[in-house]
Formats: sequence, structure tokens, C-alpha cells
Amino acid sequence: MPEVFVNYRTGDEETAATMIARELARRFGDERIFFASNSIEPGRRFPVELVRAVEECEALLAVIGPRWAEVRGADGRPAFEAEQDWTRREIQTALDRGVLVIPVLVGKATRIDRTVLPDVLLELADCQYRRFDHRNAESDLTALGDTLARLLPELGAVDRDARAVRDRTPAKSRDKLERDTGHTRMRTRDVKRVRGGIGNLNGDLSGTFVNEPQGPVNTGRGHQYNAPHFEGDNTGVQFTAGDNSATVHQRFEREHRHSDDGR
Repeated sequence: MPEVFVNYRTGDEETAATMIARELARRFGDERIFFASNSIEPGRRFPVELVRAVEECEALLAVIGPRWAEVRGADGRPAFEAEQDWTRREIQTALDRGVLVIPVLVGKATRIDRTVLPDVLLELADCQYRRFDHRNAESDLTALGDTLARLLPELGAVDRDARAVRDRTPAKSRDKLERDTGHTRMRTRDVKRVRGGIGNLNGDLSGTFVNEPQGPVNTGRGHQYNAPHFEGDNTGVQFTAGDNSATVHQRFEREHRHSDDGR
């Protein structure tokens, strides 16, 4: 059963109505959008099909262009003044049923003139409308589809555009995770651990670190600072110390002396 009935008047913006019906069918499925020229199978009785569809739909889009009120019937009078005018009957049935009716104003149509409407259609002028402009067709069609998906849960559940967004979201999350993991591996590789020397911290870190230094280490600008270094054997100890200006070597000789008790 169709959820959305696309109503339009022959001679007024049939092209816009076709574009709207085609986009909604793509997004929600052909079986959920009723558009007379596409939905009525050959050989079917169109009066019966039109009545059935408008009596079962959940929403009706009334596509209204600049000539909507000007199109005249065979008698020369405005077409919608005739009780048997199908455009009028479809809208009237939807209003009487209390279903969602959304006027779609096309192009230069800026409002619905209440003064030209028959009494049975006066409520149409009170319905909040959407706009459709051929110059902004893509964005206007998207906005219309989003409105229907929000107001009709049945359509929201089968919204192909929303499903495509949901399907893309896990893929984007996986891509972001892979990128973040790659960056972490790069930062880890940049931290080079050099045994007995100096490593440079790149990536998000900065500066210099020393891993198990074995000798004097310069970690920045200026003179060399030599950390105390001891070398020892049975004969003596060499002590090396440094400051900003020079390095001082001191050698302390120690003789082997034995105490009287042999220690």
C-alpha cells in the first residue's frame, strides 16, 4: 500500500511532480509512492485506482505551480471548481480523512490564494508547505524526503539514504582507527632507543633522552658537561669532573698498606 500520494494538475508543473515522485520512489521504494502515470497498471480502471490509493495513503503531496489555479476545464471555468475534477477530489478526500497533507509550492508559486479556493479546499491554505525550485532541485528534494522520513515512521524505517549513511559510518570509524594506529606506530618508531647514546624524540614529543649513557653527553647548546666518571683498580682511582670552561683531572694514588693485623 502506498504511503505517499503525489497529487498534481495536468498543465501545471507535471515535470516537477514527476521529479518528486521519482526521487521519493528511489529513496523509499516504488510500492510506497503513488504517482498515477507510473502506479496504475495498463488495463486498470483509473478512477477505482485513484480512489483506493488516496483512501489508503498516509500523506498527500499537493504539487502546486503558478498555473495551478488558472487551468480551466472543458467548460472554460477553473478546473478545480468542478466537483469531478480529480485534483480537487484527491485533495478533498485526504483533508476529510485527516491525513498529512503537504502543499509543495513550485517555482514562482509563493502562497495559496484562499480567495480562489472552493470551500471544500480552504483548509489546504492552512497547511504548512514545502518549496521546490528547479534551480535547487537536489537540496529541495532531499529536504522533502527528510520531512517525510521524520513524520512517517514507516518511511523512516526503509529510508535508503539513511541506511547508506549508517553503512558508511562503521567504515569511516574503521578508517579513522587505522589512521590513528598508523600514526601511533610512526611515533613509536620515531622514539629511537640508542644503547649507550642519545635518542631524538620526534612526532608529538620533542627533546632528547639519554639511554644508559657510558660517557660524557651533550644534550643541547653550550659547553660540554661531563658527568663524574670513576675508574678504579688496585692502584688508584681516576676522577673526571667538568664545568662550562674546562675539565679537571685528578688522580689519587693510594698505596697498599697492611695493618698490623694483616687487613
